[in-house]
Amino acid sequence: MAQVYVTGEESIDRVLNRFKKLCEKEGLRREMKRRLAYEKPSERRRRQLMRRRRQMLRAQAKQQG
Repeated sequence: MAQVYVTGEESIDRVLNRFKKLCEKEGLRREMKRRLAYEKPSERRRRQLMRRRRQMLRAQAKQQG
């Protein structure tokens, strides 16, 4: 769970922006979407495979240049 501590001189807008960034960093929004919609096991495997491929391509590109 994301927690943001507020000091006396901070505006609500700044605190809200920090909270949003923290939630995005922790992946809470993505996790909520994932849990709301059912994903077939074959779709999950395919998504994970594509994620691994992207990671490998990024690593290769980083090594080359």
